[in-house]
Amino acid sequence: MATLETLSTPAVVIDRSRMLANIRQMQATCDAHGIELRPHIKTHKMTAIAREQLAAGARGLTCAKLGEAEVMLPSGARELFVAHSLVDPAQAPRVAALAERLHELRVGLTSTAHLEPLSRLAARAGRRIGVMMAVDTGLGREGVRSDAEAKGLAAQLARHPHLELRGLYCHEGHFYGLAPEQAAAATEQMIDRMDRLRHAIDPQLALWPGCSVTARQIVGRSLGRVQAVRPGAYVFGDLHLTTVTRAMTADQVAVTILATVVDRPEPGLALIDAGSKSFSSDRTPDSVFGRAADGRDLSVVRVNEEHGYVRGADVDRLRPGDRVAFVPAHVCPVINLTDTVVIADGNTVLATWSVEGRGRTQ
Repeated sequence: MATLETLSTPAVVIDRSRMLANIRQMQATCDAHGIELRPHIKTHKMTAIAREQLAAGARGLTCAKLGEAEVMLPSGARELFVAHSLVDPAQAPRVAALAERLHELRVGLTSTAHLEPLSRLAARAGRRIGVMMAVDTGLGREGVRSDAEAKGLAAQLARHPHLELRGLYCHEGHFYGLAPEQAAAATEQMIDRMDRLRHAIDPQLALWPGCSVTARQIVGRSLGRVQAVRPGAYVFGDLHLTTVTRAMTADQVAVTILATVVDRPEPGLALIDAGSKSFSSDRTPDSVFGRAADGRDLSVVRVNEEHGYVRGADVDRLRPGDRVAFVPAHVCPVINLTDTVVIADGNTVLATWSVEGRGRTQ
């Protein structure tokens, strides 16, 4: 049977036991508080993992683009939310085809400016489409910027026969920049604002916030106010979730990049065969792209396309040919950079899975 030592590198390795534990624990947390889990698949992009999430009890899936939603159909999901600003009328046939195969398709409505092009797309699709209105809760990306804009947009939307407002959503990605001790109060404030806005528009609307940093905080503080959460990175974990926000622990991390030391050009420096094409350009606030998963003081502090620069107290113990598994700073782009991932149980290789959603950016 194959082992990690036999793999060609660099390789993205998924620890199956940890991944399944993460899926089950998040689902159990949501179930205990009567909140639906609609995980975002932009992190893993694989139907096999989506099946595990659905089998554990996820109500539906969240996708970033139509391409991701189309890829997820074989997973068995029957409720999908495309959390993006759809405007291209040429996408209408794809929207119609998705709606035909699903019990429920929802899409994002992200601003007043977005309403008219979305309405034209829905009309061309010949479908009445459920929409979730995005609310900017601090990230400064998509979403209405004020309560007045939200109420005005809801009133305008009611005049569009092909669209139906079904809820409010947000992505509180700016919580990645908060100190862990600030997260609880900020989460409470976010839920309060979304709840007040919901009641100002229609008390029957659903609230669907979504971020792995806040998911457990939201579930524990919902008190019936939140109907679903949409975390994505929780399935694998990464340095941002473990060392920056501390939303997860190191022993929950299910993904590593296995790399080989290829050179020791000078004291205090090792070069590995995994660079930006493996780690991506994302890094932690202290400019680290990855850290050794086994606890050694080894950090990837710089990347070129095919090389990683490793420094740390233990780097002079490395020799060319040594293998090191690194936890990446941000897991989502790491998965999107590879065609396949290796599924492992400890040191044993169980399978190789295709990343079917890789590059589905349209």
